[in-house]
Amino acid sequence: MVSISSVISSNSRVSSTLPTGLVAVFVGATSGIGEATLKKFAEYADNPRAYFIGRSQQAADRIVAECKALNPRGQYIFRKADVSLIRVVDEICEKLKAEEKHINILFLSCGVPNLDRSKTAEGLHLLAAVNYYARIRFITNLLPLIRQAPSLRRVVTVGGGGHEDELDRTDFPAFNIPAEKLRGHLTSLVTLGLEAVAQNAPEVGLVHDYPGTVRTKLLDNMPEERLKTLKFVPIDESGQRHLFLATSAKFPPANGVAPGGVPLGDGVEVAVGTSGEVGSGVYSIGADCEGVSPDVLKFLHDLRERGLVQEVSQHTEGEFRQIMAG
Repeated sequence: MVSISSVISSNSRVSSTLPTGLVAVFVGATSGIGEATLKKFAEYADNPRAYFIGRSQQAADRIVAECKALNPRGQYIFRKADVSLIRVVDEICEKLKAEEKHINILFLSCGVPNLDRSKTAEGLHLLAAVNYYARIRFITNLLPLIRQAPSLRRVVTVGGGGHEDELDRTDFPAFNIPAEKLRGHLTSLVTLGLEAVAQNAPEVGLVHDYPGTVRTKLLDNMPEERLKTLKFVPIDESGQRHLFLATSAKFPPANGVAPGGVPLGDGVEVAVGTSGEVGSGVYSIGADCEGVSPDVLKFLHDLRERGLVQEVSQHTEGEFRQIMAG
């Protein structure tokens, strides 16, 4: 486990070891983990520029004021949008491409309650749209800008890293997956989606993490009796840990050419990637900021051997083509 003291020590060196003017995009940052991580980025980075995307203008106005109080030298730019729609994702990305020459960090934490099994206007399962399809669309759209970053190049998607489970090849969008199997199915979908992206982006570090149980709005509908049985990760600690995932050299790109982040502190080692190799560029990470178990690595290897990376990628591209043709 990476101790919280090691995490904070690494974060405290962001301004001194990484370039000034880091550019970050936070998707789903008007509450919860995204908001907490955005604030830590504002607090620790030197002269940062952060775009954050969400649905609440009121929350955004508050967050901008709080970020400016933490770091007046930074720029904090809100984009109001419903990112469950792929066409909206494309519009946001086109604006970002017009405004920026590069992006150092893409942080994705948008979500909806697991009980919401409705469809989007584009015909996607809402839960899968927000947790997988929209995130992959952001990544692939913005990948050229991330690859052009002169230093840190990192993607973090917050989900179920380490909880990968069997995929239903007949129902990738998860319309009919039983509730108890949803997390494992979607988690594998995300991890394999990142592996597909990595095949054309060896200079980018891609992290899929499980944050532990954090008290966010996604738990608002959970019965109080159930909530009392849970052990929560404090939201401030979650923000610290997610900034660490976004900036530490523990998660370097596969090619290792570009600087991989804040140099490692004592006792912190480069993570094992989903391939089972140290520093392989794609990382499934638990709440302790460490890699997954050997059993999960073997399971991912088996999925890979069965051609699921290519199958997931082909399915995803097909969904995007269908939406854009509609």
